[in-house]
Parts: sequence; structure tokens; C-alpha cells
Amino acid sequence: MLSFFWLRCLLKMVKGNIIVPEDILSFCCNGLQGSTSPPRAREPGEREEAPGAMASPSAARNPTEVQMSQLVLPCHTNHRGELSTGQLLKWIDTAACLSAERHAGCPCVTASMDDIYFEHTISQPSASPAGQRHGTSGVGVGQVVNIKAKVNRAFNSSMEVGIQVSYEDLCSGKHCSICKAYATFVAQGPLGSKVRLEPLTPQTEEEKIEYSIAAERRRMRLAHKDTLKDLLTSSSQETELETRDGSGAVPAERTRVESVELVLPPHANHQGNTFGGQIMAWMENVATIAASRLCHAHPTLRAIEMFHFRGPSQVGDRLVLKAIVNNAFKNSMEVGVSAEAYGQEMSVSRRHINSAFMTFVVLDQEGHPRTLPMVAPEPGDGERRYREASARKKIRLDRKYVVSCKQTEVPLSVPWDQSNKVYLSYNNVSALKMLVAKANWALAREKEKVRMYTLEEDKFLSFRIEMSVCIPASRAFSLLSNLRRRHEWDSHYVSAELVQKVDDDDMIYHVVSQKLRNENKPQDFVILASRRKPCSRGDPYVVAFRSVTLPTHPARAEFTRGETLCSGFCIWPESEEMSKVAYYNQAMPGYLTYVTTNVAGLSSDICSTFEACEKFLLKNKEDLISRLQDF
Repeated sequence: MLSFFWLRCLLKMVKGNIIVPEDILSFCCNGLQGSTSPPRAREPGEREEAPGAMASPSAARNPTEVQMSQLVLPCHTNHRGELSTGQLLKWIDTAACLSAERHAGCPCVTASMDDIYFEHTISQPSASPAGQRHGTSGVGVGQVVNIKAKVNRAFNSSMEVGIQVSYEDLCSGKHCSICKAYATFVAQGPLGSKVRLEPLTPQTEEEKIEYSIAAERRRMRLAHKDTLKDLLTSSSQETELETRDGSGAVPAERTRVESVELVLPPHANHQGNTFGGQIMAWMENVATIAASRLCHAHPTLRAIEMFHFRGPSQVGDRLVLKAIVNNAFKNSMEVGVSAEAYGQEMSVSRRHINSAFMTFVVLDQEGHPRTLPMVAPEPGDGERRYREASARKKIRLDRKYVVSCKQTEVPLSVPWDQSNKVYLSYNNVSALKMLVAKANWALAREKEKVRMYTLEEDKFLSFRIEMSVCIPASRAFSLLSNLRRRHEWDSHYVSAELVQKVDDDDMIYHVVSQKLRNENKPQDFVILASRRKPCSRGDPYVVAFRSVTLPTHPARAEFTRGETLCSGFCIWPESEEMSKVAYYNQAMPGYLTYVTTNVAGLSSDICSTFEACEKFLLKNKEDLISRLQDF
């Protein structure tokens, strides 16, 4: 009788226009930490119903998209009556896992969770005086957390899932973003074997951009350790030692926390492994305790630097969670936290399960960060952690500055140094890929085989020139990525000097170009050239250009210093001997007259330059130097 009662209630909800998809009902009935098995497979052409107002009724839903809405209850909150970050991490991981399993059609496990920056804190006037702002999200009891997750791209056996988290005040109708996150999941077959995933086909412009940039984010994750090592090698230890001078410094050892948790069935997923979100929640708990021991207050978590799962743990395992304050800056502190597992036999060595670094602040009554006491690290490992925390802070600031800002807010010539090289390269390539993925290109002109397209967006006019050339794509990629040969076909280039070889795929050039109209001296540029081979079938070869600033090459009186925001080549193989070559440029103000004159047909300069490019490629297609990919 009880089951019929619930069935009648559900039917009333449907009649009242509250539509609850089958997989969401199943999820709610099974519980947050229960099974995350894939939902019922839909028939071909069958569309999933949109849950409420989160999706447009006319928009086609991505088949991997999962939308979760959670009402914040007292059991989800911390001592301030606000949603705890640990609970939020559980929900994020659950939604992301459901999305990954929709695509894989089999169980998936969390491999890593990228850096999370909490964008918004929300006042709780009833909970504190003077509008004090609390917590990571500030979301209180009775409010709703909306989470949307979908697979951005599938690689061989892993996939990237993008997650958007927002909060909704049911009384005022206000919506605010809390954070965005990217998680990597691995599909697992019987006995933990890897499963080869089907490729994902993006449909919308947004999905195409995320699909394309996912390869760059993957590359950035893999390069993070090398970036930290390079920065530590180049940084001065003396500067770090000076910051420790002070009698009020707190010994780091006082902040150390060690806690043990027994993994029980409610903490496990449908595979018997400890639920990744639960591990992240436990880690956040011990990190918060460590931070509190330094500041003797309730800290606020502002950022998490990548959870990296190195191995599984199962029901019955004991998880040892350790945390310590690595370094304290003026208004923030970094806490290092790790998780290790062992079974009933304590003699067996512990297995490293996860590690992360969390950044905390302490807010005053007005919501401003308070000044924190300094930390005195222990010799040896403590000194190492102290220096690494400083390096991570610099990397974090560089990354946030270069990657997280809107494109129009980033200065054209961003200063280049060892710590931000990975993120500048990422920004360079991803900006070009975003331009390529735009949907509103309009054919402006066609001359013989050369086609010219334009795209008008806000402050920018972009153009694209493309043609098909009888040359293998890899050969065209090699020739066009070498700026030192650009003058052979582009009359606007006078010379290009290789200033620095950053790595095999990134170079910095000093370029001198011809005089512009009404200018009495030539222009020069300092350009970062980043190239990428295809990540998978269907991807183009990419050569991206953007301006950077180098202390060794300041602006000089004999040149007018020019800048380029986003330009470069994309080369698609059409056959073994045929390629489509496209050049993209987001035109700067000084370049607009030149572009619009060509678009209007008053000049054929751009088309002539591209025809010269074709002749250059055909002439050098068998060049031995290009075979060696001389970049």
C-alpha cells in the first residue's frame, strides 16, 4: 500500500507540471551515496525531459547532461548554519559521476578534480550582524543548490566532465554562481579493466568550444608538476627566509591534524570503492581544523588546488587523513592535506589515496580578509612545503590572471615568465580554438580558391581566410609554424628572430613588419607562437599567435610596438595529400582599415598574400627541413 501511495503522489506532481525524470527519481530514492548506475537507456530520437526552469524548453538536451537540485537541510550545514563545503563536494562529485556514466554506459571512478575557485559568497543577515559574509558559498538552510554536469570530451578511457554550481534563493528568486569545476573520470570494466570510450560529438557552439579546449586543459594538468619544479629551481630561497622573521610566528607543527575514518557501506559507491566525494569531504574537514589552529577563528575556504586520486580504497579500509598549514601569507594560508588507506592489518604499508592544497581566509565583521599570523616551518620537509606553497601561490595568481579572466579584460601583451608559461600557452591556443568554434561566420568575399569570412562580435571584428592546398596537413603545419620563414610568402613581414625556445611546442619571436600607412617607422612585435598536433581524429593542426612582454625586448624608439590579441592557423587533413588551411585574426583597431578595405573589395592584398602562401607551401612540400619539423 505504501508504494501505491507514493505512486499517486508522483502522478499528482506530474499533473501539477512538476516533471521529474526517471533517473532523478531513481537517484533520489537510492540516496546520495548509493548506487550511481547509469539510467535507463533512451530509445533513438527520444528526448529527455527538462527538470523545471534550469533548461530551456526548446533547447535540445545533451545526452550526458545531469541536472541536480538539492534543498539545503540542517544536516548539510556547518556550525554557522550554512552549507558545508564538504557536502557541496559530495554533490558535485555525484552529479559528475552520473554524467560520466551516462556517456560510458559502465561504472566510472573519479581520477581528479581540477582547481576550484569559489566565485561568490552570500550574506546571511539573519545569522550575523553587519551583513557579515561567511562560508565558501554562504548558502543557508532552505535555499537550493543547482548543479549541472555534462561530459565535455572523451579521450581513450578517460573523460572530462564540466560542472556548474549555482545557488537559488526560493524567496527572492535570486540566482548566483558558486563555482565551476572540471573533473576527470575513468571508465572501468570488469575487474577494474579500462574501457575504451566512444568519442563525443559536440552540437552547440558552447559544447564545441568546451570540446576543443578540453585537450588544452588536459595538457595543462600534465604539465603542472614540471611548472612547479621549474619555478622552485628559478626562485630565490633568501626572499622566502625574510618573510619568516618575526617573534609572533606560529610553528607549523601546532597546526598539524591527523584523523582516521573507517569506510562503511554508506561511504561507498556501487562498485564497493570509497565514494570520491566522501573522501574529498573528509579532507576538507581536517584542512579546516588545521587552518583554525593557526588563526584561532573559523576560516573560509576560497580555493582548492586539484584533488588527485592515486588509487582506490574499499569498504573496511581505514583512511588516515593528515593536514598541516604549509605557509601563511598576509591574508591567506595554504593547507596541505592527504589521505592514506590501510586495511585491518596495520603492518601493511599505507596506500596514498589522494592529496590536495586548500587556500583559506578569515573574514572580519565586514567580510574583509583579516591579517594572519606568520608560520615558522620545521627544517627539512617543512622548509620544502613552505617554498612550494609560495610557488603555488604565484602559479595560482598567474593562472587566475591569464586563464580565468574574460578575454577582453586581459592585457594584450601579458608578461611572460617561467611560472606562467603553461597558462599563457593554454590561453593562446584556447583563444584561437574559441574563435574557430564560433558559429556566425559570414562569407564576405571569394576570389578563385580563396574564401574570406568575417565575424562581428562586440568590440571585435575577426576574419578568416581559407583554401584547400595539395599538401599533407603535417607538412603545412611544419612550414607555417616556423615564423622565421614567414617573410618568404608574407610581404608584411620583414624578419622574425627566434628569441626563446620555451619547449618543443612554444617559441617566442621578435617580429619586424613593414610600415603601416601614415607611419614613419616599421612595427615590431614580441609574439608567442604555440603549436599543437591533433589530439584525436578530426582535430586540426593548430598554430596560435599572441603578444607577450619580455624584459629583454622592451619597446624601442626605431619601431612602433604592435600587438596581436589572437591569430593563427588551423589545418585540417582532407585526404593524405590535401589539406584545408585557414588563417584567423581578431583584428586590432590599427588593422581595421586594412581589413575592411579588403572585405569591401577595394583591395586584394589579403587574398594575394594567401595565394602567395599556397605557392610557398607547394614549393616547399618536399623540403627536407620541413620533414624535420623545424619550428
